[in-house]
Amino acid sequence: MEKRPKIKLQLTSLDKIIEVSSYIALLAFWLMAIVSFTTLPENIPTHYNGLGEVDSYGPKVTIFFLPIMGTVMFAFLAFIIKKPETFNYTVEITEENAQEQYTNMTKLIRFLKLVLIILFLIIDFKTIETSKGTTNGLGKWFLPFMMVLILVPILFSIYTSFRKKENRE
Repeated sequence: MEKRPKIKLQLTSLDKIIEVSSYIALLAFWLMAIVSFTTLPENIPTHYNGLGEVDSYGPKVTIFFLPIMGTVMFAFLAFIIKKPETFNYTVEITEENAQEQYTNMTKLIRFLKLVLIILFLIIDFKTIETSKGTTNGLGKWFLPFMMVLILVPILFSIYTSFRKKENRE
């Protein structure tokens, strides 16, 4: 395997907005779970089926499962985003294309980090609301919404990666 160039990428204004938004969403996520904990019933929804209907209940402490999992994923993505030369790419990385390819991939990871926190936050919010009886599950729109929010940026990033490769040739 050829050694890829190591480049320090500069954050664009959009990158900074996404990063700050991610940290705000993570903080809001934790605050929501902590504040709502004391008002939750002893058993809350812990799982939803493909239609967004509750299909399992458990102790209210499980309201912290997604914030913990989200924080771990957030930290992992924040760590790996600093080493874009180690990622798998759809094109060969060279000195000439490294800057563009690394930028494309780090933007994708940065965006997915925000999306994952927001999706987890929505699940916990809907769990809290279902526990209070103000709503009933996630709704049938949630799974398709989640799939679009995750797959579209990935496909766009792959398209952008190949397009940049073609522009170089």
